[in-house]
Amino acid sequence: MTNRATPLYPASAKEMEALGQRLRDARLRRRFSMETVCARANLSRPTLYKIENGDPSVAVGFYIQVLRVLGLLGDLSLIAKEDALGRRLQDESLPQRRRAPRKKTPAGASDGEA
Repeated sequence: MTNRATPLYPASAKEMEALGQRLRDARLRRRFSMETVCARANLSRPTLYKIENGDPSVAVGFYIQVLRVLGLLGDLSLIAKEDALGRRLQDESLPQRRRAPRKKTPAGASDGEA
C-alpha cells in the first residue's frame, strides 16, 4: 500500500492542527501519558502522535477512540447538528402552495341566481 499525503485546503489543515492541539491539551489536563491513552484507545504511539499533530491521514475512527478515552465523545454529537444552509436549500425545493384559480362569473349574474 502506498503512503501518500492527503491534500487539504489550508484552512482545513489549520482546523486539523487545532483539533490535534485541543486533544493534546485535554490529555495533558487529565494528566494522561501517551502510553495510557494508547493502551486505552488500542492504538500505537506514532498514531497518537499523528493525531495530536492533526495529521489528516489518520482514520477518523482513531480520533473517535481518543475522544472516548478523554471523555469527550459527547462533543462529537454536536458536529453538523445545526445545518442552516441545508435547511434553507431543503425549504427552497419544497413545493409552493398554489391557490386554485377563481371561477369567473358571467357579467350579469349575481351570487344567488342561477
